[in-house]
Amino acid sequence: MNYEQYWLEFLTIASVHLLAVASPGPDFAVVLKHSIKFGRRAAMMTSVGVGLAILLHVSYSLLGIGILIKTTPGLFEAISYLAAAYLFYIGWGAIRSPAVKVDGHNEIGTELVAISDAKAFSIGFLTNGLNPKATLFFLSVFAVVVSADTPNEIKAMYGLYLAVATGLWFCALSYFLSTKKIRVFISAKGYWFDRFMGLVLILLAIKLVLPE
Repeated sequence: MNYEQYWLEFLTIASVHLLAVASPGPDFAVVLKHSIKFGRRAAMMTSVGVGLAILLHVSYSLLGIGILIKTTPGLFEAISYLAAAYLFYIGWGAIRSPAVKVDGHNEIGTELVAISDAKAFSIGFLTNGLNPKATLFFLSVFAVVVSADTPNEIKAMYGLYLAVATGLWFCALSYFLSTKKIRVFISAKGYWFDRFMGLVLILLAIKLVLPE
């Protein structure tokens, strides 16, 4: 198999993906929220969840299930409402976040609240996995950019790259946002930031169910 002929496809996919993953959206908002509220480890686990959810989109795109979703308005609408409900749920929880109490035993910027690795991972996975915008993105990529003659193993390699690249991007974001200087800077009023990100998630939820 001559792999060189697929380099143009790969570079096109990588470029489009870079623009998509860097743009603000539910994934960005939830990783940002966890970085500030729960710290580096939780944000990293959330990022891993987001990255692995990419494989879900890739899988149904390769199996042709994505076409069924796209061509069945009722099914796609149901997914959109489910995603919106989930984003609203975690957004509302963030808005109700109480002010952090700092006493003499806690330094500014230290971890004052906790979340389990499993929960952080599941939030990241569900946030991306239920995002209908991600569904449309992968349907577009595999329908427009990728040739119908491209073997499934090559498409799977594209998907693996997208999953790894997404996870690494958000892990890097998590690392930067959870550094001590950043956390010290926002710790005093961090709960306001948490509430702001909750509002962003709710607005994203509303946008999902509004007609274009």
